[in-house]
Amino acid sequence: MKKYFAEMIGTLVLVVMGCGSAVFAGSLAGTVGAGVGTLGVALAFGLAVVAMAYTIGGISGCHINPAITVGVLLSGRMSGKDAAGYILFQVIGAILGSALIWVLTSTGVHGGPTLTGANSCAEGVTLLQGFIAEALFTFIFVLVVLGSTDSNKGAGNFAGLAIGLSLVLIHIVCIPLTGTSVNPARSIGPALFQGGAALSQLWLFIVAPVVGAACSALVWKMLAGERKTA
Repeated sequence: MKKYFAEMIGTLVLVVMGCGSAVFAGSLAGTVGAGVGTLGVALAFGLAVVAMAYTIGGISGCHINPAITVGVLLSGRMSGKDAAGYILFQVIGAILGSALIWVLTSTGVHGGPTLTGANSCAEGVTLLQGFIAEALFTFIFVLVVLGSTDSNKGAGNFAGLAIGLSLVLIHIVCIPLTGTSVNPARSIGPALFQGGAALSQLWLFIVAPVVGAACSALVWKMLAGERKTA
C-alpha cells in the first residue's frame, strides 16, 4: 500500500507544481508571454519529476504517470495488479492536486485562459495533430524512462535527472500544441475542474499517451532484448 500512496503523493505534487506554474506564473492576467512563459512551465514539470524521483523513487519507482505505468507493465517489469493500483492512485493524486489549484483560483485574478492548467488543443491545432503530438512525445518520454531505468542498461542514480530533463524538453516543444500532457492523470484531474474543451477533448489525452507508451514498450524490448517478467 505504501507504493500506491507514494504514487498518489508524487502525482499530486507534479500537478500542483507543474499545472500550478502554468496557472500562477505561466501567464499574468491572461497575457500570453507574461510571467515565466513556456520555458518556466517546462522547467516546473521537469523539476517536479526530478524532485519526486529522488523522494519516492525508492518506494514506488516514481511513475506518477499512467503512461509510464503502461510502458513498464508491457515491458514485463510489473504485474497487472500493481499497474492497476498505480494508475488508480495516480488519478486520485491528480484530482486532489487539481482540487487544490481550483481552491486557490476560485477567486482572484489568477488563471487567465485556464483555471487549473488543463490540456486542450491550441487554436489552429486539429484533434488529429494533437493526437499525433501527444502519442509521439509520450513515446519519446516513456522510451527515455524505460531506457534510463533498465536494470542492466540504465542510468542508475542519474535516471531521475535524465527523465526530468527529457520532460522539460518535451514541454518546450509540445506546450504550444496541446499544453503538453503525455500523462493521462495530469489531464484528467484538471479537466474535471476546468470543463469545456478540456473535458470534451479529454479522451485524446488519455488514449494518445497510452498508444505512445505501448509503442515505447515494444521498441525498447526490441532494442534491449528479452526482458525478465516481474
